[in-house]
Amino acid sequence: MLTLVPTPIGNIGDISLRAIEALSNADTLLCEDTRVTKKLIQILKERYNTTFKEEQNFISLHSHNEKEFIEKLDPSFFDENVIYASDAGMPGISDPGQALVRYAQDNGVKYDVLPGANALLTAFVASGFVDTKMLFWGFLPHKGKDREISLQGALSSGFTTIVYESPHRLDKLLNELSAEEPLRKIFLAKELTKKYQRYYFGTALEVKEKVNENLRGEWVVVIQANEGQNSSAISQRDILELDLPKKVQAKLISKITGENTKVCYERLLHL
Repeated sequence: MLTLVPTPIGNIGDISLRAIEALSNADTLLCEDTRVTKKLIQILKERYNTTFKEEQNFISLHSHNEKEFIEKLDPSFFDENVIYASDAGMPGISDPGQALVRYAQDNGVKYDVLPGANALLTAFVASGFVDTKMLFWGFLPHKGKDREISLQGALSSGFTTIVYESPHRLDKLLNELSAEEPLRKIFLAKELTKKYQRYYFGTALEVKEKVNENLRGEWVVVIQANEGQNSSAISQRDILELDLPKKVQAKLISKITGENTKVCYERLLHL
């Protein structure tokens, strides 16, 4: 059997009893980083006096080797208790895991997914944005046209949108948001559940002044929904379903979202 086990995103106290039980009974542990999982298990042994199987097999499984590993799998691999654990949070959310689930579905392997700690949902609830429809955008491309197009897509999605960003590019993102949407409200969560957890709310410029140069740590950015699109009688999807040239679609979409027509056209070319 395969079990996907979420692990704490910071505070070790957030691990569930079911997660501890699954980890302690595992024959094989597939780990995003075996060192991180072994450290977690050592902490559980010391803090909660948990007994683990003496002979546990640890295998590294991350985004760089996931495809090759799964191609070589045989369903009999899951005759024992197999666990997949990411470094922190829910497997399959900006971490490997989804391909394992698909393999289990395609090959009749029994599997389960345990609920647990998750940065995007924690930040979404903490943001206070009352629109309960939300969209997880993941990480933006690092630079260039791809980043510009992706950011415009996030801003014009019509939903409260959650973005992950590294501390090295957070200042760049705040500058981009300030230039594109100076009045749009955003919420930033830093180091969720950890000792230095911080919340920041306001426009991009206001948040940048509050954050100052204290950029170290892990960040989740929640962007308020585009009110103009939410109140529109016609949506981007409606326009895209019309049999119109992409340049015309781009002009119409820019009317309801406020997005730059040229940037919108570039984004449509990549759809």
